[in-house]
Amino acid sequence: MIDKYSSSEYLFLTAALFSGLLTVAVIAFLFFYGLPLLRSGQFSDLLFSSWSPDKGLYGIYPMLITSLTLAITSMIISFPLSLGCSFVITSLAPLGFRRLLLGLIRLMAGIPTVVYSFAALFLLVPVMRQVIGHGSGMTILTASPVLALVIAPTMILFFVNSFSKVSSRYTFGVDALGASAIQKLLYIILPQAWPGIINGALLGFARAMGDTMVSLMLAGNSIAIPGGITDSARSLTAHIALVMAFDFDSMEFASIFVCGLFLSLLTAGLMLISRLGSVYFSKGMR
Repeated sequence: MIDKYSSSEYLFLTAALFSGLLTVAVIAFLFFYGLPLLRSGQFSDLLFSSWSPDKGLYGIYPMLITSLTLAITSMIISFPLSLGCSFVITSLAPLGFRRLLLGLIRLMAGIPTVVYSFAALFLLVPVMRQVIGHGSGMTILTASPVLALVIAPTMILFFVNSFSKVSSRYTFGVDALGASAIQKLLYIILPQAWPGIINGALLGFARAMGDTMVSLMLAGNSIAIPGGITDSARSLTAHIALVMAFDFDSMEFASIFVCGLFLSLLTAGLMLISRLGSVYFSKGMR
């Protein structure tokens, strides 16, 4: 039994090491192919200039601003809805409805992003065209609620898991004192689970930054710096999908990998912050 357990442990350790090495290999691959642009002395231009290959400018600043704007706007919409839905699933709704709602959220998490985008292309874009009053209707404001819908299941499942880990000693104690479900949420569950809420929000933000299809199909793909959320714009992920560079030695080709490297490092940084935050808060709560 001991040998069997040790073998399983080594198997999982090998899988974890392989996953880590694969991640490092992907980042190294992106860095290698983006090195010509990074080494050319155009790093500041890359971050703070516009995209104009005919003028020798390969800046990702407009796409970076769009990705951040899309992610922040979608989080503003999705976070309170996800938190409220998590409250309903864990405490407020009858048991049968909780199971139904949780099953629906899990189903939504498995629906491909392109399905949401394709439906919004025919249902939401015409409405936004009428509301905005100009343009095609494909704007940041159009893509944001759809992206909020895409990232919501991830955050809801994370929040529900965090709420479920709150010690039953606290919940049983507050029930014995005759507290309502709202009081239990506000004074027991939230103070105990808020580190998990922050981690779930960071995960949702990273998911929003990394999504491709929503921004590609609904944001309009304009390479200009957006002046507001009613403007068409292009995100970093959509830029990677749209830029076609057949000259493998060109700076345009290298810029695609720099975009991917930047997104990878940003996501890795968010996950590192999430992990360190979990360790810090867990030590503080002991």
